[in-house]
Amino acid sequence: MSSLAPEIAARLKRTADGLVPAVVQQHDTGEVLMLGWMDDEALARTLGTGRATYWSRSRQEYWVKGETSGHRQWVKDVRLDCDGDTLLVKVDQEGAACHTGDRTCFDAVRLGPA
Repeated sequence: MSSLAPEIAARLKRTADGLVPAVVQQHDTGEVLMLGWMDDEALARTLGTGRATYWSRSRQEYWVKGETSGHRQWVKDVRLDCDGDTLLVKVDQEGAACHTGDRTCFDAVRLGPA
């Protein structure tokens, strides 16, 4: 178990499940890749290892992005928004970020103006 620094933990506003959404962005292009969820442990692991680690709400377990697929995320920067309720994780993405095999999770459906 990793331990999140108390000064960081104090700033986080979590959901009722103890999670914080993490918007994941390609560090050099600004491309939005995916949305993941982190609790204190996942964030501590991410900060400590430089590998993006998330909490899987469906599997109820931690997962390191790319551990089985090879599509790793190397963390370059982590920021907390002004309200303390959303993380921005800037990464160097290897391969696809989406479980469907797409580069990003936001390629499939456009809802707004063309």
